[in-house]
Amino acid sequence: MPQTKRSHILSLVLIASFLLPMHSHAQKIDTISTFSITGYVDAYYAYYSDSVGPGNFQKFGSTSPRSNSPSINTAQLSMQYNADKIRGTVALHFGDIPAATWAAAPYNYLMEAHVGVNIYSKLWIDAGFFRTHFGTEFLLPVENITSSVAVGTYYEPYYESGVRLNFDPTTKLEINLFLLNGYNMFIDNNNKKSFGMGATYTFNSDLNIGYTNYIGDDTPPGTTGDHLRIHQNAFLNYQHNKFKLQAGGDFCMQQNSDLATESKYATMYSALATGRYQLMKKMGVYVRGEVFNDPDGYMSTIMTDYTGRKTGYKLWGATAGVEYKPTSESYVRLEGRRLQMDHDQYIYYHDGEYYNYRYEVMVNAGVTFDLLRSLKTRLVQSIEDTGNPVPTTE
Repeated sequence: MPQTKRSHILSLVLIASFLLPMHSHAQKIDTISTFSITGYVDAYYAYYSDSVGPGNFQKFGSTSPRSNSPSINTAQLSMQYNADKIRGTVALHFGDIPAATWAAAPYNYLMEAHVGVNIYSKLWIDAGFFRTHFGTEFLLPVENITSSVAVGTYYEPYYESGVRLNFDPTTKLEINLFLLNGYNMFIDNNNKKSFGMGATYTFNSDLNIGYTNYIGDDTPPGTTGDHLRIHQNAFLNYQHNKFKLQAGGDFCMQQNSDLATESKYATMYSALATGRYQLMKKMGVYVRGEVFNDPDGYMSTIMTDYTGRKTGYKLWGATAGVEYKPTSESYVRLEGRRLQMDHDQYIYYHDGEYYNYRYEVMVNAGVTFDLLRSLKTRLVQSIEDTGNPVPTTE
């Protein structure tokens, strides 16, 4: 066999030995480590009846935030390492989602970065920058039934930093406790630490329920009074045969934030319900209903309505869409939504007039990919073609 061919085969074997999971023969403990590199891209075109100017982000613009301007929601790369006693995650993202929703420089391209250590049995402690633990919906279209997110989700935190205690006492129950720098903050703004909790219980493969919360005071230094925020969320996920349901709601209170006296607790509530039905193997349809009510405007904004009264946002929304999945790792969605404000809240502008409603239409196309899995497949195939054995995992 020529030297160059032998070198090529040897290189493939060595690389495959590194990439394929292997047990260490030098240790008697069962130690298995895994490393993954994954990617995700979502491109979109959206049209909003609200006019905010070319290139600007729309109101409630978490995903697909630009009107009449084809663009990228996100192009991201994630690396994850897992072993018996240590784990770590790093994820970078670029596009309109981080530009519209994420932290300011130098962290706007960093989705998450954290490391964890197993301290006892099923108890882990992780520290660093995390994606939020809070809410019913996720942020990314690939993680949700819909491409857009509800207005209630828009006002939830997207990211956080601190320390997480993760405990899975059973295969059905997961509990997470957090010590955090603040609400939607990577860097602490007042040296007052916040707390969070998340718990999910899985009844079976069809049904799980959960509860998340955030408790903290993010009042900037120099601001009069405290503003303790207690934000709670509960959710349910159900899937059986061709039908999938996701439902949840938030209730939030904040100290010294009512419009009338600025000395009482102000409240906000929101809720959503999303259903999806699989019409055929690669195509499904979905609908979502949502409400958001922030009468004191401490979470949305304080505005003057058409009666001259100061108030916060109150609205409801209805979404409908169809999804086609060419493969299990890709999708194309066509989605429409109407957001209806309270009858005196005219916040949208179009063709020289103000409106209290907005129409949205968006088309999203996304794909996820596992870089190492693809490389492993090609290496294994190449080794098999040469007639050399693939390293075993004994």
